[in-house]
Amino acid sequence: MIERLFHAWEHRLAAVSDADRVTRPFEWGLDWLPENGRRPASPELAVQGWVEEALANSPGFFRVPGTSAYDFDAHGLEPDGLLTFPSALETPHPENNVVYARYVRGRTRRGETPRRAVLVMPQWNSDAMGHMGLCRLLARFGISALRLSLPYHDRRMPPELSRADYIVSSNIVRTVQVCRQAVMDARRAIAWLAGRGYERIGILGTSLGSCLALLTAAHEPLVTTQVLNHISPFFADVVWEGLSTRHVRAGLEGHIDLERLRGLWMPISPQQYLDRVQSTRTLLVYARYDLTFPVRLSQNLVDEFRRREIPHDVRVLPCGHYSTGTAPFKYLDGWVITRFLAQNL
Repeated sequence: MIERLFHAWEHRLAAVSDADRVTRPFEWGLDWLPENGRRPASPELAVQGWVEEALANSPGFFRVPGTSAYDFDAHGLEPDGLLTFPSALETPHPENNVVYARYVRGRTRRGETPRRAVLVMPQWNSDAMGHMGLCRLLARFGISALRLSLPYHDRRMPPELSRADYIVSSNIVRTVQVCRQAVMDARRAIAWLAGRGYERIGILGTSLGSCLALLTAAHEPLVTTQVLNHISPFFADVVWEGLSTRHVRAGLEGHIDLERLRGLWMPISPQQYLDRVQSTRTLLVYARYDLTFPVRLSQNLVDEFRRREIPHDVRVLPCGHYSTGTAPFKYLDGWVITRFLAQNL
């Protein structure tokens, strides 16, 4: 009975955005592939070849050149500030090529310098202030937080969009490239934190952000601790089965099946990189009545961590995906996350 109540609630919460969800046509996204000579006659073979190269050299795929073009604007005497810098992956939309991150300095004793920081990667379609309450909670525990705006979100969204459709869509290559961009942006943000003297750096991701956080932790040696809030081993399976992405699946169906999609989106799937987070302190959080990240997928990722003997903690929230953002569950989630980071970072 409790499950039925939560599932009904999840459907009502998801329906609030139904009018804004657009089913876009299926595209292979060949215009998002790098120009590297003649391509196979089949679009799928062209994409498959690029994917195989990415999987064979993921450090190269997610490599990011350094930059000194950081601009930090502190707001008066407040500890918060806005960081901007250029994205390492240039897209066709100029708005999306500038990265924005909100900084909240951790509280310390007078004269002390904070040494712990967390990069925060919010959920898909989060607005500019999403997760800022959590960032301020972390700051109360002496942990500075840098909250990253994902590609095609808030200020990075071009005029033709009302939602961040280009980071998760029925365009195969664009989805991979924009998620790759998010990881590259995260690595530049972490480099900025390290440049400010932070010695212990963690990463926190929620929903889509949890996938991107693990990809970042797997390729960024400065990250020692990760919190993955709503989890799945495969990117494609969440899109195919999840409540929030039914409109994306509608654009995919009839053109590609789940097995092929899973293979083409493997470069942005956590399953591919679990061996690279063996030494990363990890908290896995999922919700018992989640319909957006189906519980079976979350449990599969937990099982993979156990099977590979990757050190980790697990917390199961007594709610669903959308209801995690409502009281009292958002307070429980925030406390679970903050406690883990305070103890392990």
